[in-house]
Amino acid sequence: MTSRRALLALPLCMAAGAARAQGGWPQRPVRLIVPFPPGGTTDVLARAIAAKWQEGWGQQVVVDNRGGGGGVIGTEAVFRAAPDGLTLVLGNNQTHGTNGALIPGLPYDPAGFAAITLVAKAPHALVVPASSPARSVADLVAMGRQSPRGLSYASSSAGSASHLMSETFARRSGMNATHVPYRGAAPAAMDLVAGVVDFMMATWASVSALAADGRIRVLGVGGDERFSDLPSVPTLREQGYDYLSGDSWFGLFAPLNTPAPVLEAINAATVAALADPVVRGRLEAAGFRVETMPVAAFARFHQAEVGRWAALVRESGVTLTQ
Repeated sequence: MTSRRALLALPLCMAAGAARAQGGWPQRPVRLIVPFPPGGTTDVLARAIAAKWQEGWGQQVVVDNRGGGGGVIGTEAVFRAAPDGLTLVLGNNQTHGTNGALIPGLPYDPAGFAAITLVAKAPHALVVPASSPARSVADLVAMGRQSPRGLSYASSSAGSASHLMSETFARRSGMNATHVPYRGAAPAAMDLVAGVVDFMMATWASVSALAADGRIRVLGVGGDERFSDLPSVPTLREQGYDYLSGDSWFGLFAPLNTPAPVLEAINAATVAALADPVVRGRLEAAGFRVETMPVAAFARFHQAEVGRWAALVRESGVTLTQ
């Protein structure tokens, strides 16, 4: 009898979810968890979206930075949250991709979330301090091969795209390079400027302002085309490093079993937020490529990305323990 009652009640629960999404949802504050420290690329995106959500919904939207463990701590909190759409995570290809292939006993399933929408992509750039003698990727490789102590490279965290791509780069080019992980892109970039580390494969959004100020030098950019604001800097593909051309991505996820109408409501609010000319212009100026997707399309995209990043993990040879 209990199972029968539960089955009979299911349509009523789904109808209630639809009513909230279509008629006044959300009726309580929404928490958007950023699984990285303040000031990084994920945080910048989250705060831009949250401000527009709050304006449109008339409800408080709290951006909750829960950094640590390569994004594991904050992401797990959403994995275990109630599936009511009131606790969300702005994840990326690390939290919802590479962590699954890198971390034994990961306390959440990267595929065990309800996908909402892609938010943006971020092409990468290979950068060095302004004081570095390297003027090209070839120069940097030569330095890494010839230096008795080798070179050091920063990443936003162990297991991040910047870590995997840099390690693959070092292995393929025969460089002697040591990984220095940080708790986010912002502190990593600051130590790069100071010359504490020798190079970094960074998302352009995390270092574009430093490049504009002349505090770092860009040796190559990811993607198939040169950046419009760096027309004289060749792509990594042009320099023979096509395997470094992938983008990082950022997307919204809810706990599994969040009602479909709620997911659609959040998707619509996010699409509207990122279509705002002021918001979009500010994010694109910061180095993001704003891009959204319908719920079903993003679910398919996420599934494919899990496989793609797992392949890069295998090639990089990187392993992590929790």
